[in-house]
Amino acid sequence: MTSDQSDLFDYDAELRLHNELFRAAARVGPDDRVLDIGCGTGQSTREAARAAVNGSAVGIDLSARMLEHARRLSDDQGLRNITYQQADAQIHPFPPAHFDLAISRFGTMFFTDPVAAFTNIGRALRPAARLVLLVWQDRDHNEWASAIRRPHTAAPPTPAPPVGSPDPFSLADPARTESILEAAGFTEVGFTDVREPVYYGRDTATAFDNVLRLWGTDVLNDLDPGTVEQARTRLRAALAAHDTGSGVFFDSRAWIITARRQATEPR
Repeated sequence: MTSDQSDLFDYDAELRLHNELFRAAARVGPDDRVLDIGCGTGQSTREAARAAVNGSAVGIDLSARMLEHARRLSDDQGLRNITYQQADAQIHPFPPAHFDLAISRFGTMFFTDPVAAFTNIGRALRPAARLVLLVWQDRDHNEWASAIRRPHTAAPPTPAPPVGSPDPFSLADPARTESILEAAGFTEVGFTDVREPVYYGRDTATAFDNVLRLWGTDVLNDLDPGTVEQARTRLRAALAAHDTGSGVFFDSRAWIITARRQATEPR
């Protein structure tokens, strides 16, 4: 990894067990044209491209730095049926009815208008094309959220954001998410419970560096200078308590959501 990429958090390592289940659920076919939303550094896009030997994969993300790294990895691995675009899935003018499958691994929870965003994604899918998403369940079901993000100060936990706010847990409620997808033109919406740990590093020290790389601004920079060292001590203790000897792991819960684009446009 080049020096300008060295501070990117390794989401692929964190989500390795989730990714195996997600890849199986995606079931990319050899002729599929795949759209990967919020692709980050492109692991799920590259896996789709390898499976779609006669098709193609397009990864989109807002981060130019992550896409630069994704392109480098794809070139190194000799993948020629793959492209990346810096774009906002909420408004990007995708080619209409072009893709056979849209996937997203934790890349769709931050839409400011989720119905409009999924409607735009739906327009890019051919009739009856599939949608496969991986999203977090409720904050209280995710130990990493309570054990890492909350113990840094003695202050009460931040209240949950209002329904509809862009947030890691914005698609956690199956009933609400189903209504969003149906309003956006999707049918056959289903939810599969995923219970796998997330990985933050081989030991406490590595996990501490990784958490600061991922959330440093959120968990430390807004604190009073006099409490920063106390927060760092609490964070180290939380990570040490989850050091198994073969890595630092936290429990998590997620949904794999599947749906289909309507076979015909609604009247």
